[in-house]
Amino acid sequence: MSDSDTSIAELKQRVADFATERDWQQFHSPKNLSMALAAEAGELMEHFLWADAEASYETAASEAKRGKIKDELADVVIYALEFANVTGIDLSEAIRVKMQQNARKYPVEKAKGRSEKYDEL
Repeated sequence: MSDSDTSIAELKQRVADFATERDWQQFHSPKNLSMALAAEAGELMEHFLWADAEASYETAASEAKRGKIKDELADVVIYALEFANVTGIDLSEAIRVKMQQNARKYPVEKAKGRSEKYDEL
């Protein structure tokens, strides 16, 4: 299984099946899943805390840290997929719409190479 041959629908189904097999739907409310998602994002961020940009790339490439970083990123995505499952959100559609909104907020001619928020461009 890899990014190039696995659809979002397949990932969502695997996550749903995993939760169903364990009877975890009773715990997977939008509130609980959003909190779990934030907690896992925090655990991912811990690996990069206090590092400058260059050091963060080194950390991400480090053999000693890479496995743990991959695990935390997977947890974040799993909770996001399960959140989409329980709320009936079509992630592909949500991403498509959000990218269109972002393209309007951050037109290339104004935003290219800049980090300011859209209302400061």
